Amino acid sequence: MSAAAAHLPLVSIVALCHNHARFLETALDSILAQTYPNLEVILVDDASTDGSQAILRRYATAHPHWQLLLLPENVGNCRAFNLGFRQSKGEFIVDFATDDVLLPARLSRQVRQFEQVGPRCGMVYSDAELIDEAGRHVRNHFRPDARGQLQPRPASGLVFAEVLARYFISTPTMTMRRATLEELGGYDETLAYEDFDFWVRASRNWEFHLLPEVTTQKRLHPQSMSRKGYRPNDPYLASTIRVCRKALALCRTGAERAALARRVRWELRQAVRHRNRPEARELYRLLRELRAVGPLDWLLGLAC
Repeated sequence: MSAAAAHLPLVSIVALCHNHARFLETALDSILAQTYPNLEVILVDDASTDGSQAILRRYATAHPHWQLLLLPENVGNCRAFNLGFRQSKGEFIVDFATDDVLLPARLSRQVRQFEQVGPRCGMVYSDAELIDEAGRHVRNHFRPDARGQLQPRPASGLVFAEVLARYFISTPTMTMRRATLEELGGYDETLAYEDFDFWVRASRNWEFHLLPEVTTQKRLHPQSMSRKGYRPNDPYLASTIRVCRKALALCRTGAERAALARRVRWELRQAVRHRNRPEARELYRLLRELRAVGPLDWLLGLAC
């Protein structure tokens, strides 16, 4: 690394693998292709059983400055990330699932965005290209509607109410400020997934900013976390409810409570639709606490 590169902020990539063998080499090669020169790479395998560990060992041997952490048992995404995060030293942190792909200029562009928007920016996110299992283009995360407006509508700045109300951030594109994660104590290891909780807790006091370009390829396949939600016996719904309760404790204004009610109402409809009845009852109780029960909500409450 050159002397000039050493003066750039260190970026730590925590690369999380669980049975990603068929995608792993492409993901790791995308780290090697980064144009940003000051990188720390921590490979974390969450007890894979498909040959991933042999690939990770090979790359760690070829690149001795990479750290390798092979977990003896599956601990889940949140704890696996925290173990890597606590070994990292970077000013900025990337939670990189090794079924996805980083485009070469991603980190250079995102670090520049952090410098432009200032020290209260806790996270920079971007557009993503969604690809299938074979790496073929499916669509982009953000798509223009008939009026040319991007959907889902992106937001920048203090976006607490926005992240309560709706989904608009493509998780694999996030680069986080270390100080933000440290303030939160890392990911909540009691949850089944991390992004909604991070958005809620971090956006209360930190800004989020969009870099309006594609920086990442997000892979769609049946085992990806994004494909497991909103199905019968949804494994993530209980965590969503817990995060909504955290959000209620953080709300300061009527507008923020209204934004949370919009989220809870959406989750209630999904829970009823997929017959997750205990969770639907809990969401209905939360909507009552928000004093936001409408006629249709009341009927859904009766149904569950």
